[in-house]
Amino acid sequence: MEFIGKMGKFDFNHWHFHIPVPIGIADQMMDVSHRRVLIWIKNNGPYHMALLKSKEYWYVLVNQELRKKLELDEYHSIPVRIERDLSEFGHDVPEELQVLLDQEEEGNDYFRKLTPGKQRSLIFLVTKVKNPESRMKKSLAIIHHLKLAKGNLDFKQLNTLIKYYNNL
Repeated sequence: MEFIGKMGKFDFNHWHFHIPVPIGIADQMMDVSHRRVLIWIKNNGPYHMALLKSKEYWYVLVNQELRKKLELDEYHSIPVRIERDLSEFGHDVPEELQVLLDQEEEGNDYFRKLTPGKQRSLIFLVTKVKNPESRMKKSLAIIHHLKLAKGNLDFKQLNTLIKYYNNL
């Protein structure tokens, strides 16, 4: 579905830039347990996002990196396309992490028992790295941490393990 949007801005927190989504479109994109969507802004994307609700309307958050990349501001209307995100985790799984999940049964079991938000956080940790070797090291650290911690995700411990793997 497509619509013409305009950047909005909340004044109460650091995640204040967003694009309001018309209620009729938002209603078609979700159900009780599903708010993940794919967004194309100015024909760029897709970007994995979540529909969020303010008191008055539904919206998707737009971070500073995306605002700069697409030269978005509050003054100009922008074409937006939205589709329901049917991916398993609400984000594309990097190949390096997927290979390890396929090979490491115990790590895969712990990963799948995490909440969807924690799964996406771990996937994003790997996705944001550009270098394939670094993505593999980060993926190895994540699987190793999940196995050591028996699925109890501790980001402080995970970051220590990631630093260790990065120095190998």
